[in-house]
Amino acid sequence: MNKLEHIGIAVKDLDASEKLFSLLLNTTPYKRETVESEGVVTSFFLVGNVKIELLSATREDSAIAKFIEKRGEGIHHLAFDVDNADERMEQLRASGFEWINATPKDGADNKRIAFLHPKSTNGVLTEICQDKDA
Repeated sequence: MNKLEHIGIAVKDLDASEKLFSLLLNTTPYKRETVESEGVVTSFFLVGNVKIELLSATREDSAIAKFIEKRGEGIHHLAFDVDNADERMEQLRASGFEWINATPKDGADNKRIAFLHPKSTNGVLTEICQDKDA
């Protein structure tokens, strides 16, 4: 893992949360993006070298909607930058980690992403992400 790439935060109301985090972080989001396949709209803030990703559900059957229903708003996942998502998945799989995704898929912010199952990571949903251009 190269670095902490972003922290994902599940929110109910993206507009209200953007205002709150703009005040809190003293900056504005640099990007809002819908990921139809995941049923989510994201909003990204850059704080130093780390991004904060707000995630809001666009449909009731999305992972974010289910997360909020079960646990409420809050930290959803930690994402780590990797050079090669396919290789890192295989290395971690060989070490006994379980994956939610069988292979990397397209995500927000021009990334290829995959999620480790939280039961493999002490209950922390962990994402690996690779720039699509890398």
